[in-house]
Amino acid sequence: MLVFRPASLADLSAIEKIAARSPVGVTSLPADRDRLYAKIEKSLASLDAEVTCNGEESYFFVLESPSTGAIAGVSGIVASAGFNEPFYNYRNETLVHASRELGIHSKVHALSLCHDLTGNTLLTSFFLDDSYHYSEWSDLLSRGRLLMIAAHPQRFADTVVSEMLGVCDDDGNSPFWDSVGRHFFGIDYAQAELYCGVRGRSFIAELLPQHPIYVPLLTEAAQEAIGQVNPFSELPFEILINEGFETERYVDIFDGGCVLQARTGHIRTIASQRRYHVEVGGLHGQGERFLVANTRLGLFRATVATLEPDAGSGTVNLPPALAAALQVRGGDTVLVAPL
Repeated sequence: MLVFRPASLADLSAIEKIAARSPVGVTSLPADRDRLYAKIEKSLASLDAEVTCNGEESYFFVLESPSTGAIAGVSGIVASAGFNEPFYNYRNETLVHASRELGIHSKVHALSLCHDLTGNTLLTSFFLDDSYHYSEWSDLLSRGRLLMIAAHPQRFADTVVSEMLGVCDDDGNSPFWDSVGRHFFGIDYAQAELYCGVRGRSFIAELLPQHPIYVPLLTEAAQEAIGQVNPFSELPFEILINEGFETERYVDIFDGGCVLQARTGHIRTIASQRRYHVEVGGLHGQGERFLVANTRLGLFRATVATLEPDAGSGTVNLPPALAAALQVRGGDTVLVAPL
């Protein structure tokens, strides 16, 4: 069994090793001990804060094996994207150019710099050990965040978004960046992502053009990269698509990767989860596999288990070991969602 829980400072060394394996472009998982320390500290402070609406909070989680203490993966939530500065993306648009005199009417695909998604809740920092890919545990690492949102909805926005890493070559070069951003910044893709991770995104508005980028003027490779997903992001992409997230409206300003978006209340896990009162005891093993989480904040826990929720009585029986892993007792409330 693996358990999804908030990261602690004791996890720093394990998280540092995970971050070192993340590819160029994952700015939310920096391979820098001090920044990872600050990321965990901010998460702990957010969990300790009294919150009535989504603000500057961010939450960082690990997927742990309780029996060994090994960390299999990490993921995170930013309550409000761009809380301290605009959250920039390119918006896919179609511009119409027409000449009545010449009888010409043309539609041109363009990308317009915007910060439409500022203030939305952002899913970030997904990284999972290869041995758990495409399993119920990969679902837990991604969807555990959605159970957190369902348990504490006042802390999050009405819309959730997630940026997928875009296409780059084996040397870490992005064809989209080389065709767009490099002309205005004079630096390569890796440097641009590093600046974004360290200094924020304010430099983007200072240097990128405010007028639309006409897609037909880009290189063929750059055009093909727009809205595509890097193999590294295929797993979290598929999980979120299955949750009802949609794409094609926005793309990342650096590599052109797609940005997923969904109304919070329409997300599958959040819409389908139900609350049950816990009964502890008895043998277990029959039923179906479910995601299950407690409703605590700083001690939030989620896992995957075989359960038989009783909708009539509003109760679910948990064996003692499962109740202990979730840190719940009889009478407590848990969220249960179909796997």
